[in-house]
Amino acid sequence: MKVSGIILIIAGIVMILIPGFFVQTEKKVVDIGPVEINKKENRWIGWPTYAGGIVVVAGVVLLVSGKKRE
Repeated sequence: MKVSGIILIIAGIVMILIPGFFVQTEKKVVDIGPVEINKKENRWIGWPTYAGGIVVVAGVVLLVSGKKRE
């Protein structure tokens, strides 16, 4: 429980500091025999800032509840 709480706290802080990231995808536009045309697109994968806060709070709860059991 203690390790899970620490991991959640670190992940939550990272989520607050980095609001998302871009992923590059490749899409096939035309495929006629030996001729192939592809299109590259950048897609944003993001999460709201409060989600990081919720993850931090969950990590603190796990950390505190793990100490009470010991």
